[in-house]
Amino acid sequence: MTRLVLKGDCYLRNKILMNGFLVIEDGKIVDIKSEYTGEFEDLTGHIIGPGFFDTHIHGYEGYDIMDLKPKNVEHISQNIVKMGVTSFLATTLTSARETLEEALRLVKNQKDKLNGAKLKGVFLEGPFFTVKYKGAQNANYMVAPNTRMIEELQEISGGLIKKVAIAPEYENSVDFIKDMNKMGIYVALGHSDASYEEAREAVEAGANVFVHTFNGMSGLHHREPGMVGAAMHLKEAYSELICDGYHVHPVVVDILMEAKGREKIALITDCMMAGGMPEGSYTLGEYDVDVRDGQARLESGSLAGSVLKLSDGVKNVVNWGAATIHEAIMMASYVPAKSLGLDNEIGVIDIGRSADIVVMDKSLNLIRTYVDGQLKYSKVD
Repeated sequence: MTRLVLKGDCYLRNKILMNGFLVIEDGKIVDIKSEYTGEFEDLTGHIIGPGFFDTHIHGYEGYDIMDLKPKNVEHISQNIVKMGVTSFLATTLTSARETLEEALRLVKNQKDKLNGAKLKGVFLEGPFFTVKYKGAQNANYMVAPNTRMIEELQEISGGLIKKVAIAPEYENSVDFIKDMNKMGIYVALGHSDASYEEAREAVEAGANVFVHTFNGMSGLHHREPGMVGAAMHLKEAYSELICDGYHVHPVVVDILMEAKGREKIALITDCMMAGGMPEGSYTLGEYDVDVRDGQARLESGSLAGSVLKLSDGVKNVVNWGAATIHEAIMMASYVPAKSLGLDNEIGVIDIGRSADIVVMDKSLNLIRTYVDGQLKYSKVD
């Protein structure tokens, strides 16, 4: 039996246990105590929180889910622990059907070989989008939502598809959403010029997430609330947010959190292969991307994913005054898990759960990442 006891400020689901003791045995949390008489590692002054769950990440450190490299998923899993991520959804892009199929085969083949962050499924970001807000998605491959296509792709993936994104203005969107829900697949809304009413109907049908809110969607107007208005007003749906300071202004981040409630905000990175790499030239799908000053942009100037570390997103929303430390940590862990019905598995520190945890200093700098109680990242001073 392996035993690890850490003392620090434990950020639990509904409270903070100051100077608490987290007792871990064989990778599981077996006790959370305010006093402890045995041996322990003293992390007094540090935060011990649940590991982060990035539900929207394309790549990291030179690899991308869509680059079809044999060990791309393994590489991403092993390295995103450096930003506090202990679970993730491998995220695809709008692409040719055969490319999507090959990407899914690679994810399936690597899922049992991962030695870092846990793969909790696949997020298909596309191809069911519309051209006006295509962003870095290839419009040549965009099609209307197609249930049969997802059934076939799900078979290829071995059942790994967890979430699918669509533009809800397609006529068959409501039926498609209901089909996905029957299959146990969550539906997100994005890259869309939909009206408020179209978005509302999609949410009422069972869609429950807005993709990188504010980016790639029809904006808020006082006579047409659009997708942004729907994201802000429909409290039952979650909103992804990229909090790098470039995709969404900090004031607008705060406005959305105030309107919707922080319990409905899932912090994501939308990180592409340039994350954790030097500035320079990279690719996202079939597009060339230039990374400068912390921003990834297409030749047109449009943002193309991000190079954000999720640990920095957590730090940013606190520094901007948009959230407390506890709220920020939950928005990167519990909320995304809840949005996908995985909060009974990941996203919180609790007795009986896997010891997927992060250790941060009071300035929210990431110090360590543990997966199943094993140290996967430690900051080198």
